[in-house]
Amino acid sequence: MRLRINRFTPSRRDLIYSREIESSLVQPHFVVSGKSRSEEIEDMPGIFRQSVDVLTDAISKDINMGLKSHMLFYVMDEELKDSTATMASKSDSPLNEAIRELRKEHGSNIVIFSDVCLCTGTDHGHCGVLEGERIANDKTVKELVRIALSNAEAGVDYIALSDMMDGRVSEVRGALEEGGYHETGILSYSVKYASSFYGPFRGAASSSPEFGDRKSHQMDVRSGYGEAILEALQDEKEGADIIMIKPGLPYLDVLKVVSDEVLRPVAVYNVSGEYSMVHKSCSDSKSRGLMIAEILSSFARSGADIIVTYHAREVFSEKLLRE
Repeated sequence: MRLRINRFTPSRRDLIYSREIESSLVQPHFVVSGKSRSEEIEDMPGIFRQSVDVLTDAISKDINMGLKSHMLFYVMDEELKDSTATMASKSDSPLNEAIRELRKEHGSNIVIFSDVCLCTGTDHGHCGVLEGERIANDKTVKELVRIALSNAEAGVDYIALSDMMDGRVSEVRGALEEGGYHETGILSYSVKYASSFYGPFRGAASSSPEFGDRKSHQMDVRSGYGEAILEALQDEKEGADIIMIKPGLPYLDVLKVVSDEVLRPVAVYNVSGEYSMVHKSCSDSKSRGLMIAEILSSFARSGADIIVTYHAREVFSEKLLRE
């Protein structure tokens, strides 16, 4: 564990240690191949799949508004997918290209997270390498390490491990150390439930499994606080720099309990299903803005240091948290 990682740049410090909710927000993005592509996602108004050129321009505008933290998801073309998500670790992937462009343009004035999982790059849609119809944990971790190293080489701030495999934090941390990436952090989706709130995201990222579900590795929604604490403490021990709870609203109690137990900063993911519910329940922007502000306040009150939310851009553009 390198305790300086979260303090390494002013932007990282502002994200993690500021007491203002605005500063704690992270905007997710979906990166695709090609040029001049911008496709709005069904059930997620205002959220797009974007090619690198469009994405980097949009993020530059975000940074000019003050929104400095961004999480990137690679949406791979169907014809490039295979059983082990081989293309996800390629140096010239759209995700790695986006990281390089953003780092070149904004330097340390941006905090970049890269989502690392196999689900968006496998032809079967599962989060790992399959043996029959079961996920092979250790083989999957090897692929995750390859993707993480390619993102680190591109210049990412934090590897966001969303796969929920056992031992992956330790293996990725070891690989980053061996590769000399001493300033690259790890955000671990430590407490990630097999939730019904992910539907719009799976459509956006083209990551639905062809068969079965993800209950063998994601946490059972009925599980108690003990398992959540155990998962978080284990990832903290293995070297995670940030601990994530996902989803957000149905698990505010878990967020509070885990944030009281761990020593590392805690993030929460305000997921796609939660985002879609807000848009479908509000007929006007004023009512939606009030609801968004209330939701974000509940996350902060429950112990979140970082809030990953699709609402982030609207918070800044409409000044929802300012008097």
